[in-house]
Amino acid sequence: MNEVNQPHVLAEVNAVFDAYEVALVTNDVAALDALFLDSPQTLRYGATENLYGYEAIRAFRAARPGKGLARTVTARVVTTYGDAFAVTNIEFRRPGEARIGRQSQTWMKTGDGWKVVCAHVSWMEPARAG
Repeated sequence: MNEVNQPHVLAEVNAVFDAYEVALVTNDVAALDALFLDSPQTLRYGATENLYGYEAIRAFRAARPGKGLARTVTARVVTTYGDAFAVTNIEFRRPGEARIGRQSQTWMKTGDGWKVVCAHVSWMEPARAG
């Protein structure tokens, strides 16, 4: 049996990732907090910050301004491995922003559902013609 991208697991991860995206652009801090694993091992490397542990991630979300979060996902790859591990990767653009945003997340299925255990956000300058 192929353990990569089992249809029912892929559907679960796509659904929770869609919920994450809605929570992110609407600044639903409670929903975002609920989607990260409450653990000192959870980490998030942001575009301007390195956050180690759930409490640091939670504090960052609580303090972050809720404006300017809209974005358009321009590429998306979701891959599941077995029934309890997945990675999600997107490219995105923000209105008026020339740079390309990138986000990678590692998800683990727990007794409380799918949780982000590791996340990374970065920016890439667009390729210049020439």
